Amino acid sequence: MVDLADRMAVLRAELQEVEARLADPELHADQERATATLRRHKDLAAIVGTADRLDQATDDLGVARGMRADTTDDEVALLEAEIAELEATIAHETAQLHLLLLPRDPNDDRNVIVEIRGAAGGEEANLFARDLHDMYIAFAKRQRWGTELLSAQPSDMGGFSDVTFLLKGDRVWTRMKFEGGTHRVQRVPVTESQGRIHTSSAAVVVLPEAEEVEVSIEDKDLQIDYFRASGPGGQSVNTTDSAVRITHLPTGLSVSMQDEKSQLQNREKAMRVLRARLLQQQQDEHEAEQSAARRSQVGTADRSEKIRTYNFKENRVTDHRISLTVHKLDKILAGELDEISDALVYEEQQRRLQGDDG
Repeated sequence: MVDLADRMAVLRAELQEVEARLADPELHADQERATATLRRHKDLAAIVGTADRLDQATDDLGVARGMRADTTDDEVALLEAEIAELEATIAHETAQLHLLLLPRDPNDDRNVIVEIRGAAGGEEANLFARDLHDMYIAFAKRQRWGTELLSAQPSDMGGFSDVTFLLKGDRVWTRMKFEGGTHRVQRVPVTESQGRIHTSSAAVVVLPEAEEVEVSIEDKDLQIDYFRASGPGGQSVNTTDSAVRITHLPTGLSVSMQDEKSQLQNREKAMRVLRARLLQQQQDEHEAEQSAARRSQVGTADRSEKIRTYNFKENRVTDHRISLTVHKLDKILAGELDEISDALVYEEQQRRLQGDDG
């Protein structure tokens, strides 16, 4: 087993190599390589910076303890306060270093595709699906992520029976991977004349976007159908067969797109979603092979499992995976998901540090 000092020596050497590559103008002619190199530099700089602070605090603690052994009573209190502060700093930086040294999620640098569908509750579920869509778009704006609508099936009352969109930016997967699952809403529907609270739900699926080279799809494995796009209630919304349905025959996975007026554009979007679904399926199968008994409390729960409840009467949101309740539903639906998102990220980090996911 490699000890921490040896590992840090290797990482410090790598940081110097990466900095040398970044100084090479030829690197920046390849945007993809340059972006990956910059990202690696950011990761290494964070690790080395944390290790440097830890080393400095450890050295300072040794000096302070030596001084305390030789000091007079009048200065003992000041030195003990300094020692306590240094010990706290060492504990914090040690925890941060161990966290930074954990293997990264292979999807951390990917964009994500989010699919939201109204589930139980009829039209009220579709209206809630729109609320969730708007919440994530607002959250993306706060995080300075880019957004791209891929497909939307509006419902009769202005909700979404199905909506798919792309989020792109720094560490999108790191935060959004916790959003997959069943979201439940408790409120008085606009269709309810008696003022009774109903419970409805929407299903959210979060997929890492796949590159074309990562997922091999042969033309012979695809069945592609073209049809006319339809709107709420099933009425036709154009006069050409521009909508596309692509079925991956070996797996049975099927994706439909109809938002664009061009068959080619709809086909391209459908293929992006299909690749993402196939990548997720491959990753799920690999994870199952690695550990059939693995059951993570955060992030890998059954997608059909209820993960969060939004109660309008109490202005309350409860995330059931970490037993977190906050009374600011209005702000959360406006995109202020940070408190819940931070708590989910922290919970996963602590679990990984404790080795409970192996």
